[in-house]
Amino acid sequence: MNIKTIRTFAMRMGAVALFSAALCTGSMQAQGRGMMSSDDRVAAIDKAVTLTGDQKTKIKALLDDDMTKMQALRAAQDPDMRTKMMAMRTDENTKIKGMLTDDQKPKYDAYVAAMPQRGPGGAPQQ
Repeated sequence: MNIKTIRTFAMRMGAVALFSAALCTGSMQAQGRGMMSSDDRVAAIDKAVTLTGDQKTKIKALLDDDMTKMQALRAAQDPDMRTKMMAMRTDENTKIKGMLTDDQKPKYDAYVAAMPQRGPGGAPQQ
């Protein structure tokens, strides 16, 4: 091997490492651990149940409020954070169902059931 080959190999490996790191951190920084934004969540719920404009506005406000509360829990490094967040998510689902019509509720239940459940550390359960 000559020095030119080694240098070319090192540059390629550096580029791969740089691009890999950028891909890994970009989405996590955008949404904090890869979570969906409130707009994305409203769009997903809308796709599942067909929301009215008023429902979209109310659900987005609820999701934004809960997201702020969850960010505060993370920042405070609350030791009981996981339990509190799970309770918030359950309460959130109950409030959203209260905003839906009787026709939309079964569709929302199916949407929630189809979402991957998270295990310890945020990893999807198998």
